[in-house]
Amino acid sequence: MLKTWVKKVKEVQRDWKIIDAKDQALGRLASHVANLLIGKSKADYTPHVMGGDFVIVINSNQVKLTGKKWSQKKYYTKSRFVGSLKEKLAKDLSSEELIRHAVGGMLPKNTHRPRALKRLKIFKDSSHNYEDKKPTAFTI
Repeated sequence: MLKTWVKKVKEVQRDWKIIDAKDQALGRLASHVANLLIGKSKADYTPHVMGGDFVIVINSNQVKLTGKKWSQKKYYTKSRFVGSLKEKLAKDLSSEELIRHAVGGMLPKNTHRPRALKRLKIFKDSSHNYEDKKPTAFTI
């Protein structure tokens, strides 16, 4: 009888990927980043083990929003208290916040999400401080 092989947390091999966000649409960029963070692009993907890679996003200030989203897209925050609903437009948020929010919304809604977001490194320009990790380029 054959047994099904299941990846364990100790067997996870994390690589470093670098993505250039220059002239990329925010949603498409975020979906690729989320798949890398989850580990769905790997052959040994296991849903209950977050076996994704570290992802470095460079040139985040050159990411694009299509249509009139810069002036019309709203992001809401609220606390438990009455009347605490606040809204911000996309142009009021930094590019790092936009990417982190978009990627976070595409990750599974469970305890793996905060740990996956810690593996996401976002930089405004093309310089970053992870050259010693030898990241490989990932093209979209």
